[in-house]
Amino acid sequence: MTKKTAVRTIDGIEVEIGSGNVFADLGLPDPDKRQFKSDLVIEITKAIRKLGLTQKAAAERMGIPQPKVSGMMRGDFTNLSERKLMDCLNRLGYDIEIKVRPAAEPVGHLMLAFA
Repeated sequence: MTKKTAVRTIDGIEVEIGSGNVFADLGLPDPDKRQFKSDLVIEITKAIRKLGLTQKAAAERMGIPQPKVSGMMRGDFTNLSERKLMDCLNRLGYDIEIKVRPAAEPVGHLMLAFA
């Protein structure tokens, strides 16, 4: 599903306003899934930094190899499933709550909120 973006002119420069999902804006497949995974990785990275963990210590705590932690922190998380990323957050001391409710539109969307 691709999202439409608006175009505005700011100081004489035409600017395309993003939809809020860069993956949809780029026309990539499964943009909501990619955004969800990206949001999880951002939270994992924040947690690792907040806890002051090295990549090795974070890998041990999350139950994944250190090279995967390194890749994740560089933005390469294609080799990790959503479930594994949620498991990593749990192992870093985070609760995850998923709510399902009827959508206001014919096609629902995925929303991830962090406290």
